[in-house]
Amino acid sequence: MMRLRTTLLVIALGAGLAGLLAGDASTVGAPRPVWNDVKWPFPLDQWGLGRAFRCGAADCGTEVSVYLRAKIGFCNCATGVSDDAELDRVGDLELYSDKWIGLADGSEIKVGWMSGRSRPYRVEMRYSGPVYAHAIGFNDRCDVAVATVVSDQAQLKAAERMALDFLNTERVLRWAEKELGL
Repeated sequence: MMRLRTTLLVIALGAGLAGLLAGDASTVGAPRPVWNDVKWPFPLDQWGLGRAFRCGAADCGTEVSVYLRAKIGFCNCATGVSDDAELDRVGDLELYSDKWIGLADGSEIKVGWMSGRSRPYRVEMRYSGPVYAHAIGFNDRCDVAVATVVSDQAQLKAAERMALDFLNTERVLRWAEKELGL
C-alpha cells in the first residue's frame, strides 16, 4: 500500500513538473496585468481627487484604465450597493458624461471584506465616439468606494476581471481602509 502511494505521488509530481516545463496552455502568453499610477485626469469636484491606474496593452491585452475614489457617507447604509439603481447613483460615470446606458444587468462582486456591484455601460461622449466602462461600487456601511474601469468594447468583460483582481490586492485594500477611515 505504501509503495502504491509513493508511486502515485511520483507520477503526480512528474506530471505537475512536466506541466510547468511545458507551460499551461491557459496561461502561456496570457497577459499579466501591471498597474501603474497615473495622474488623475478629471477636474476637482465635491468628492475630491481620486487615484488613477493604467495597464497597457502589452500587459493587459488592451489598454485598461481604473479610476478609483471614496465617497464618504454617500452609500445607502441599510442595503449598500446592492442593486443597479444604487450603483447608477453612486458611480462615477458622470466624470465622462451625463449620457450613459447600462449594457446589461449588474452583478454582485466582493472586494476584500466589502460587497458591491459591477455593471457595464456605454457612455456617450460629446466630441468623440462612445466610451465603454464598468462602474464598480463596494461599500463598508455608509461609505462607498467606486471604480470606473474603461476599456475597448470587445475587451470590457476581461477588463472587469482584471480590475476586480487589482481591486482585491493589498495595495488597493490598504487604500480603501485609509480612505474609508477604518
